[in-house]
Amino acid sequence: MGVFTYESEVITAIPPAKMFKACILDGDNLIPKILPQAFKSIEYIEGNSEPGSIKKVTFGEGSQFKYMKQKVEAVDKENFVYIYSVIEGDALMNKLEKITYETKLEASPDGGSVCKTTSKYHTIGDFELKEEGIKVGKEKALGIFKAIEAYLLANPDAH
Repeated sequence: MGVFTYESEVITAIPPAKMFKACILDGDNLIPKILPQAFKSIEYIEGNSEPGSIKKVTFGEGSQFKYMKQKVEAVDKENFVYIYSVIEGDALMNKLEKITYETKLEASPDGGSVCKTTSKYHTIGDFELKEEGIKVGKEKALGIFKAIEAYLLANPDAH
């Protein structure tokens, strides 16, 4: 087993507290609402968002995957940090044990925020992750982030 780590950074005009609330704290409700073609539902099957909770994400008609289960590893509301792992589902392609994502929102000088994400892919056996596979995942994550940003800009009183 190997662990491949990738980091990315996205800048948004939305302040960290508001973006964290929309993406993380209310993301399970908001994301299927604004991206129904990608996400059919997000529901907790164990716990209710605290570390150790398990949620099932059912993808929409427009997705190549059916579902995944995520385990909440950590939630730090004061420092805007959220860590979770994908622990089951066809997104792991029977080639990955799990994928752990750590997201941290930091204030930027202009009043917006910088979203830093570290992704750790835990492979099974000698499977090697290709850069193009990582790129596709990063682009999908960026699309979700930008959709939430657009929603918040269009609905300033929403969160």
